[in-house]
Formats: sequence, structure tokens, C-alpha cells
Amino acid sequence: MKVCKFGGSSVADENQIRKVKEILDSDPERTIVVVSAPGKRNKADKKVTDMLYECVALASDGRACRPVFNEIRKRYLEIAKGLSIEAPELEKALAEVENNIDAGLGRDYAGSRGEYLNAVLISKYLGYEFIDAQECIIINDDGTVDPVTYEKLGERFKEGGRYCLPGFYGATKAGSVKTFSRGGSDISGAIAARAAGADLYENWTDVSGMLAADPRIVDSPRGVEVLTYKQVRELAEVGASVFHEEAIAPVIPLGIRINIRNTNRPGDEGTLIVPELDSSELIGVSAKGGFTKVSIRKMMLFKRRGVRHAFFTALHLFGVTPSFSLFGVDSIVILFSSSQASDRVVEDMCARLKKDFALDEVSYERGQAVLGIVGGRMNESTAFIDVATALKKERIAISFVNHGASDVTTLFGVKDDEKERAVQVIYSALFK
Repeated sequence: MKVCKFGGSSVADENQIRKVKEILDSDPERTIVVVSAPGKRNKADKKVTDMLYECVALASDGRACRPVFNEIRKRYLEIAKGLSIEAPELEKALAEVENNIDAGLGRDYAGSRGEYLNAVLISKYLGYEFIDAQECIIINDDGTVDPVTYEKLGERFKEGGRYCLPGFYGATKAGSVKTFSRGGSDISGAIAARAAGADLYENWTDVSGMLAADPRIVDSPRGVEVLTYKQVRELAEVGASVFHEEAIAPVIPLGIRINIRNTNRPGDEGTLIVPELDSSELIGVSAKGGFTKVSIRKMMLFKRRGVRHAFFTALHLFGVTPSFSLFGVDSIVILFSSSQASDRVVEDMCARLKKDFALDEVSYERGQAVLGIVGGRMNESTAFIDVATALKKERIAISFVNHGASDVTTLFGVKDDEKERAVQVIYSALFK
């Protein structure tokens, strides 16, 4: 059995949805499909989910969302007409969604309706049974999937049946709609794959798998044929965005393989994601910017019992959650998303840290980026030497190197405005 998830570009209009049907019909093992909301049809277009968030913003401001919602309605009815689907059920659902947004059901409800409406429409076109994710997928307050989900959803899948589910959302334990983070339909597909005990989870998008670098930065980067769960997770943490890193968690217990495929080029084999891989091959390089770096130093800092815990608790009080942390003999360096705190908040935080920990030094720098080279057995690799040499030659300063903490990733710190050039330099040094 195969579970197929189709992203927003794959279900953006009637022509794309016809491709989805052809893909499903070509393999009888493809019996469960998870769909996203319609994405952009062209660069100037809007995603349906973005328009729904615009609607809820209008409703929150006490204004009617009808002008924007009419564009959403038009979009779905055009798809239905293009697929020769009679639309009374869809029109009823559209009216209900508009009324509920105006009634103030909130951002999670509004954000989920793009997938809901698309699944209603596509299930009718395919002749598949529609299953509402709100009835089966339980999302905890911290965004994790409640284990009862797999039993509840698994009970809905019957042998010989074909099913269509909306991605991106589920429900709280109290039954209210709750969404995952953006791109969360990948997670929904993984949940369905585990609940069904699938042999393969196919994630269909608009690219033929993962690449060794961002094609917007590097011209024609090579493709990646196979990589591991862990490598995908750590690539995503440093900016790679083809597959949602949290979508790995549901499939780990059953070791379900994931295949990233291209809806527009279904003959391409794409990228296979597997539990383990005995290889030292380099996989790729990626970068993520927009970080703030805070550095603290105090002689004999770690002689104080519980200092690490106290430090991170202090950060939490200012709404700061570090993405990366480094420890020296008498120092700590953390990097966090700059969106978490304004200059004023960071300055207040640094002053508080200096006082509470009696620090010798504390400073912060905006405009930081983190690059990662990912591969197998990276903690034994000497590739970081080639990277450091190449960056030095191009006069790109390295603010830190984290090598050995992970067996699949070596991290480098650079200035945000140097990150793209750094990726180009690293790709040239390691992959050409």
C-alpha cells in the first residue's frame, strides 16, 4: 500500500488535479491520498491559504470577509467546472466556511479550510471516500501528534477502500480545529502512512526530489538520490524546504520509506528517504539566515551548579528559544531567530544576563546565518577543512564551526549578507 500526498502546486487547478488522478490510476497500490489547499498557478497568483488568513484578519477587525472570500469561492467553482463536477455540496460547504469565519471561529479554522474544501472536491472527482482530518487526527497543545490518532485513523481505512483526506490540520482533544505549522500537509501524509501501515509514503510536489543546494543560489545543482531521516531533519534546520522536517517523526516507528516525486514529471524517480544508510557520501549544503547571536563569558562560569539550566530559563523569560548553542571553557554562544526579539528586548535581556550571572562579557550581533554541510559520518569527515579553506580564499569570515556534535552535519556561522555566496563557494569546493 502507498499513501500519496499532493502539495499545493500539484492541486492548484483542474489541469493539475487531472495529473493527480492519472498518477493514482497508474498504480493500484496508491489507495490513500492526502491533499493540500490550491497553491499558486503562477508567480502573480495567491495561495488559497493566504487568502483565508486574509479573511480571518478582516473578520478579526470587524469587517466582512466577502470581497476576499468571493475570490476563494470563484477559485473552487472554476476547478469544479473544469473537472465537470456538479457543485451543490461544494457551494454549501463554501457558504458554511464563509459564515464561520465571519462568526469568528479563528485562524486555525480558517487556515484549515483550504485543505478541507479541496479534499471535498477532489474526493468527489476521484470517487474516493472523504475522511475529515478533524475527526481522526488529534494534535496536542505543543503541536505533537497524540498517539491515539493512529488507532482512530487506522480504523477508518478498510481493505479494498480508497480514501481522500485533507492535510495540514486535525483537532484538539476538545474537538476544535487545530493546524500544524505551514507546510504541515507533509505531516498529515506521514500520519496517514503510519496509520495505514503503508509500504511507501509518496510526497508529490513540483520538483523531482531534493537537490544538493538551493537552485535559486547554485546553478543546476545535482540531485540527491537517497538520504536518511536524520539527514533530512538537519538539512531542514539549516534552510532546505522541500520536505517538512517534522513529517519524519510519524514514520520512524515503522521505518516507512518516503519518496519525493514530481507531479509534472511522474516518470522521474525522485529522492528516497530511508531510516538508515551506510555511506559517507556528502549530500548537500544549505543555509539559513535571520539569526541573532548572543555571546556570554565569565571566568569559571560552569563551576556554578545548574548554570546551563538557569541560563536557558532566563532566555525563556524573554521569549527567546535558541536554534543553536555552543559551549566553550568559560563561554556560551546561542543563535536564535531574530524575529523572536526586538533590539530593545535583546538589550534588556543582555543586561539582565550580565547582572544575574555576574558576567565578564555579554554581547549580541544581528544579521547572522548558519550553513550546514550534510552527509554520512560527518563527525569523521575532513570536508570541513576544504570548506574553511575555500571560504578563507574568498575572504568570507567564519564566526564559528560546530564539527563532531552531529554525525550527519557540520555547521558554519557567517554573516547573513554572505550566506548565498558562501553556499556557492562551498558547493563548488565539495560537489564540482
